[in-house]
Amino acid sequence: MAKHHPDLVMCRKQPGLSVGRLCIKCEGKCVICDSFVNPVQLVRCCDECSYGTSHSNSCVVCSATGVSDAYYCRECVSLERDRDGCPKIINLGESRTDLFYAKKKYGFKKR
Repeated sequence: MAKHHPDLVMCRKQPGLSVGRLCIKCEGKCVICDSFVNPVQLVRCCDECSYGTSHSNSCVVCSATGVSDAYYCRECVSLERDRDGCPKIINLGESRTDLFYAKKKYGFKKR
């Protein structure tokens, strides 16, 4: 996800013991490069990103309800991208925040 959206910011703190999770929409993808091939190593998240009951079962990429464990692909493991730190996305991204403020500015409301 972060490869295709450069405005997303990852946590990148020291990973802890908790395992990263993925939702139904993101299931099977590599967390770093979005490939669907050769899942090799389990994703570990830092203690701050997995603290509490609401964050421990949330998706690493989109913060939805987590269904399955997250894995790094073989290419990311060989390039040592799995050692960069916690891969949890911590901001919404510029396009989603712009959409929020545009709706607020122009008064688009659901009826």
